[in-house]
Amino acid sequence: MPFLRGLRMLGALAAHVLAAPILAAPILAASPATALDKNLTDLIEAWLASPHGDYQSPSFTYWNKDGEVPPACAACHSEPGFIDYLGADGSTPLKVDRPAAINSPIGCASCHTAAAHALDSVPFPSGVTVDGLGSSAVCTVCHQGRQSGDAVTAATQGRDEDAVSSELAFLNVHYGVAAAVMHGAEVRGGYQYPGRRYAGRFAHVPSANTCTACHDAHTTEVTSDGCVACHRGVDDLRAIRTRHADFDGDGKTDAGIHAEIVGLHGMLGRAIQTYAAEVAGTPIGYAKGRFPYFFTDSDGDGRIGDEEAVPANRYASWTPRLLKAAYNYQVVAKDAGAYVHNPAYALQLLYDSLESLSERIDLDMSGLHRP
Repeated sequence: MPFLRGLRMLGALAAHVLAAPILAAPILAASPATALDKNLTDLIEAWLASPHGDYQSPSFTYWNKDGEVPPACAACHSEPGFIDYLGADGSTPLKVDRPAAINSPIGCASCHTAAAHALDSVPFPSGVTVDGLGSSAVCTVCHQGRQSGDAVTAATQGRDEDAVSSELAFLNVHYGVAAAVMHGAEVRGGYQYPGRRYAGRFAHVPSANTCTACHDAHTTEVTSDGCVACHRGVDDLRAIRTRHADFDGDGKTDAGIHAEIVGLHGMLGRAIQTYAAEVAGTPIGYAKGRFPYFFTDSDGDGRIGDEEAVPANRYASWTPRLLKAAYNYQVVAKDAGAYVHNPAYALQLLYDSLESLSERIDLDMSGLHRP
C-alpha cells in the first residue's frame, strides 16, 4: 500500500542519514536544507529505479501468499532478513533467526549500518570463507549463488558416469552468481573437473577491483567511463577482448571475449541435448527463467514450449556426466557479466564440460582452446 511504502522509505531514509555522516556533513555545510534534500531525493529515486528497490519484483513478492519470507531466503529477499543476517538487530551474525517481512526490498538500512560497514569476510556455499572483501562484502553475501561444485561432487561420487539414476536431480546454482564466478577456483562455484587447473580470483586493475568501482551503489548500473579509458576504441563493453585465442572454434577473433563465452555456451547447450538423447535416452531442453530450467523435450523439437516448462515435466534422466555439464551451463547462464567478472574461469568450465561430453558423443574439440 502507498502509505506503508512511504513509511518504509522514510525509515530507510532516516537510517541512511544517521549512518552516513561523512556524506551528509559537507552538504550541510553548504546549504543545510535544500542541498541535503536534493541529494537524498536523488539517491532514493536512483534506488527505486534499481532491482534492489523494485517493490513489484518477484524477488520481493514471491512469498506474499505465505505472509513471510522464510529464513533460508530472507537474507537476500527482505531488508529485515539482511539486517538479521548481519546481526545489525542484535542477533547472531551470519545467520537468519526468523522469517522476514514480505514486500521489503533491499534498501538504505540494509547497507548503511555499522554491521554492514564492518563486514569484511563472507562464507560461500562451498564452505570457503573469503576475507578482505572491504566494500564488496555486503554485495558478496547475496551474489554468490546457493550451490557449489562441491555439491555436484557429493551427489555424483561413486556413481557410474553414464548411468541414469533416479536419485540424481538438477542442482541449481540459483541467481546472481557474480561473486562466485569472480573468485573462481578459490570458492569452487562451478563444477571443477579433477586434474584440471582453474583460474582464481580475477584481479582487475586497482581502480576497478571492487563491486562499487564498476556498479553504481544505488542504481547497480555499470559505470563504464573507467573501462573505456584503458580499453580504447570500443563503444560496447562486450567488445573488449582480454584474450586473443579462438576459444569457441568459429574462426573469428575480432569480437570481444563475451562472444567467445557465448559461443562455447551455445555449443555446450547443444552437446547436452545430444548426450541426453543418445546416452541418457531421454531428450532434454532448457527454458530460461523457468525453474527448474531443464525439462524433458517431450516432442523432440529441440525447444521447450510453455506446456513443457512445468514442474511435472522436469528432467529426470540424469547421469553424473550430464549433471556436471548442466550445472556448469547454468553457472555461466546465471552470470551475464562473466566476461568481465572472470572470463578465464567461465571459459574453463565450458571447455571442460564439453571435453567430458565428447568422451561419449561425437563432438569435435580440435578447434577449441582452453585458457
